[in-house]
Order: sequence, then C-alpha cells, then structure tokens
Amino acid sequence: MGRTVVVLGGGISGLAAGYHLSRAPCAPKVVLVEGSERLGGWIRSVRGPGGAVFELGPRGIRPAGAPGARTLLLVSELGLDSEVLPVRGDHPAAQNRFLYVGGALHALPSGLRGLFRPSPPFSKPLFWAGLRELTTPRGKDPDETVHSFAQRRLGPEVASLAMDSLCRGVFAGNSRELSVRSCFPSLFQAEQSHRSVLLGLLLGAASSGHSPRLDSALIRQARAEHWSQWSLRGGLETLPQALNTYLTSRGVSVLRGQPVCGLGLLPGGRWKVSLGDGSLEADHVISAVPASVLSKLLPAQAAPLAHALSAITAVSVVVVNLQYRGARLPVQVMLGGSWLQTLEARGGLLSRELFQQQAQQAAATQLGLKEPPSHCLVHLHKNCIPQYTLGHWQKLEAATQFLASQRLPLTLAGASYEGVAVNDCIESGRRAAARVLGSEPNS
Repeated sequence: MGRTVVVLGGGISGLAAGYHLSRAPCAPKVVLVEGSERLGGWIRSVRGPGGAVFELGPRGIRPAGAPGARTLLLVSELGLDSEVLPVRGDHPAAQNRFLYVGGALHALPSGLRGLFRPSPPFSKPLFWAGLRELTTPRGKDPDETVHSFAQRRLGPEVASLAMDSLCRGVFAGNSRELSVRSCFPSLFQAEQSHRSVLLGLLLGAASSGHSPRLDSALIRQARAEHWSQWSLRGGLETLPQALNTYLTSRGVSVLRGQPVCGLGLLPGGRWKVSLGDGSLEADHVISAVPASVLSKLLPAQAAPLAHALSAITAVSVVVVNLQYRGARLPVQVMLGGSWLQTLEARGGLLSRELFQQQAQQAAATQLGLKEPPSHCLVHLHKNCIPQYTLGHWQKLEAATQFLASQRLPLTLAGASYEGVAVNDCIESGRRAAARVLGSEPNS
C-alpha cells in the first residue's frame, strides 16, 4: 500500500504542496484538510455591484526572482496564461512610488539623476546615504532589527522614512521589532558576503545570471516587458480555485469545514490526525497552518517544537475596499498591523465604522477623493501576517533541529517561516512537497 500524506491547511501554501505532491511520478495518496468552508486562505476576491473585482487580501504578485518565475510557471501549467493582467514596466503604477510623510505625498526619486538631487521628505540627496553605506563596516551581530540595520548603514532619515514605511507596507509591522535577517534576507546576506549591501546586491545580480533560469513563454514575456506585478482577470482567488480543480482531478481528497483537533503519534511513527467527526492516519504530515495554530495541535512528545512555534506571532490587518464614481479603479486601504494591537491593548473600540472612516479620510487627504464612496467593504483579518521579530532564525533552527533529531514525519510550510508574500508561500509548499518526496533534505 502506498504512503498517505495529509496536508493541513487549504491556503495557497497547502494547495501548492498538494499540487506538487500529486504531480510526482509515484505520487502518494494525498488528503488536504481545511478547517473553513472555503479554500485560498487570505487570498479572496469578490465582485462589487458594478462588476469591479475587490481583493480582500493580496492584490498583486511580483514576478521577480526564482520564486516569482516559479509562480508564473505554475500559472501556465494551470492554463491561466490568458487570464493574467500585468503591470508593465512602462506603466505609471510601476514607475511611481510615493511616501506619505508630514501630511503630504512625496514621489520617491527614480533614475540616476534622482539620486543626486535633494528630494523631500529627505533633506539630502540619497547619493550621500549610498556613499555612507559603501564605507560602513560589516555588522558583528547574528541578527539586528531592520531599523538598527538601516540606521547603521544608510543613516537615520532612510531608516525612519523609507525602511519604516517598507516594513509597514510588507509586514504591517514595526521596523524596530522586525528582524533584518529574516524579513530582508538578501540585504542581510549582501552585507555578510560583500561587507556592503549595495555592492552585494550589484554583484549578486551579476552572478545570478549564471544560474539555470526557469523558462516559459509567460516568464519570457514578464522579463521582456519588465512587469512590476501581475494579477488575474477574475481576481487572485482564481489561482487557488484552479489549484483546487487540479487537485480534485488528480484524485486528491480535499476536505473542507474540517478543523484539525489534534495530532497524535501512533506506534511505527505514523500520525493520527483527529478531526471534529473522525480521524485520518498519515505516514507524513505537511503543516501549512500558522505556526501558533500547529503548536496547539502537537502531542506532548513534541513539546519543545510546540514551544518554538508558539513564539512566532502574527498581526491583524483591516482591508477596506472603496469604490468611487468617476475613479477608474477601486481603492484598497490597509490599516492596522502592529498598531492595531496597541489600540486593542488600550481597550480601543474597533468598529467597521471607525475603519471605514479612517480609510475614507486617507483617500480624501492623499488622493483627493472627497466624495463619499459608492461602495465599501471592510474586512478584519485576524492574525494574518506573521511577524519575524528579532531572533526569528533561532526559532526556525530550534524547530528544524527537533524535527531532525526526533525523525518526526512532519514538514513545515506557509507564511510563518521564510517569507509572507504569495510567491514565498507557494515556494514553501513546493519545497515541503520536494522534501516529502525525498528530493530535498527535511527541515
């Protein structure tokens, strides 16, 4: 009898893991278990009254790097090429970046000329920050906060204006708490390998051309047209829906509305996966649920692992979608993150009205949309973005070492570990499947 692999979680990471398992030449029996009634996790698209697509979660995917190319390859394999909506390099949305500081929007400098001119909100041309970076010695610590790293290498202005905004935008987090080693591994590695981030990134980009490149018509198009990001015609949820259709066609059992209550070890090293109304047995489990959720499911024998995983926390984000008459695109505003926790801790009242009011205020002051919106959606996503705080790498190392020493047939995937972007999640699912199938070492 063949092996059975149970995948916990039907978000994009679990779906990707199931996809790659089911495509193997000697595919195991795969069962995917999702606690809610829908698949796709935080990726969710809905149509508004006028036919506009509102994204309740991520609204675009970047094609850059190997993970970006792998996602495009997946899109092609699922037959979705004709559904792709790219933002090409020559589009204003790809060329213009803004920082909202001191009550005004400031365009970030672009091109070489921009580096040598003073451009608000920065008091000096960014060239000087670059010069400082090239002459700053390498840091000695095994990890550092993003703010401390940026302040040391690029100066206080870049740290407090640019890197702080980047951490809010990507992680909904605080740059003074997040780890540079885990949140921006390419910056950390560049300094470690080349003493300078700028030199490291330049030399890294030059050497990456020699690695075997993933190739497909869609990947070639994305490179030729310098896509900054892309979406799908019916919304990003089209991707998890297509994965679900594919899995079902390959004989994968997809169980919805089945929260996992616990994991137990049976004699012989197999798992017993307890569900609300029954149980499954598995030779191997891939967990694509949040680390803190998994920590509560583990048996007593895995207490050290549960301890490491419970320390990986996440923040909540409110997504407000606004549609305005006369504005060509819906406006998406994200609120909350680590600041929402502060508000909650102070006993602040979190209401839909408050969030809608804040979003409308932002659209009015920053985009000049003074009229009330014709349509509005408010969604609070509880604990949706994991926070890789200082020392996150040690939690991962503790988890990896425990799994290896105990030879537990458990593989971790998902946003809790090595990247929160959609590409990172898909890649974590692919790697988890590869480890289960024996083509990569377990971790």
